[in-house]
Amino acid sequence: MREVVALVIYNAEYVGSVEFTVDSPWWNDVEPVVTRLDEILGVATSVLRLVSTTGSGMRDGRVTYQVEAASRPSIPADQPTHPADRPAHLADRAAEAHEPLRMPWARPGGPAALVAWAAQHVEVRRAVQVKTWNLSCLYRLETDQGTYWAKETPPFMADEATVTSLVRSVDPSLVPDVVASAPRRTLMRAAEGIDCWHPSSEVVASIVPRWVGAQAKVAGLDGRQIKTRGVDLPSCGLPNTLLHGDFHPGNWRSGGIVLDWADAHWGHPALDAARLISFVGDDVSQELGIARIWADAWLEHRPDSDPLQALRYARPAAHLVGALVYQEFLDCIEESERVYHLGDPEHELELARALSAELP
Repeated sequence: MREVVALVIYNAEYVGSVEFTVDSPWWNDVEPVVTRLDEILGVATSVLRLVSTTGSGMRDGRVTYQVEAASRPSIPADQPTHPADRPAHLADRAAEAHEPLRMPWARPGGPAALVAWAAQHVEVRRAVQVKTWNLSCLYRLETDQGTYWAKETPPFMADEATVTSLVRSVDPSLVPDVVASAPRRTLMRAAEGIDCWHPSSEVVASIVPRWVGAQAKVAGLDGRQIKTRGVDLPSCGLPNTLLHGDFHPGNWRSGGIVLDWADAHWGHPALDAARLISFVGDDVSQELGIARIWADAWLEHRPDSDPLQALRYARPAAHLVGALVYQEFLDCIEESERVYHLGDPEHELELARALSAELP
């Protein structure tokens, strides 16, 4: 259960606040927030950003958002007033310009601009804001031709359209169908199926070898447009190649598509396998046979390699990469949004130390 305080602005001016609860605990899951708020105010709304929270770990607690109304709303009389929520950093247009780390979609007019851009390419009947936080803004778009996703990502992350184009050149079945793109914006057809948070062995056996096959092919291409993370491993006969960067089953769809490529970078492929194992946990990984499926897939492409030895080194190294990534997030996002990632670099370093102690 999440307690929501919505600080509502219209034309970049504060007009009042609304309080309610939603079942979903996750702070960046804003679809239930705007759905309830639209009902209360009778106008379309969009969440701009997180202002404060009493919770931790990206979930639960009392969460305050800055919310933009598409037309002037009437705040219900039974809603409490929050005079302390009227400072210039929430209400004043000029103050918006003095937040250099604020993302474009977190500023007044930002979500609407993303939808308007998408509407240049598909006829949008209904736009639903699904997710927003410091790493992305995601809309589900209903059209007469089916469902699409419009997504915007920050400049410090990989450009998803560039990465998916590279993957598509070797295996189109692995990535969403991108119908339009602009710097940091992607319009995609909705991928079939559901997210695979709790994958079966069949799902693992379907997706992992296909991604390994794509990585084996991409390794021979020019990857200079993809950044590196600066964490090197013994090759053990495997090539440096494109990494998804956040290769866990929550980013897989049951229809076989892999999503969310903004963490992509160039490096040793065992790092992706290590990320997957760390995410599901050792017990589940052993039950699903992830290490063996991944290693066997690489042995088909590099028979003289030693994937399992590479994976031993990659287990702690993947957490070093995680520490770098989380620190980059903290360095590149505004103060109020840092609560999403506080303590994560230190936690990743602790995990890296623990796993390193197990190496021979």
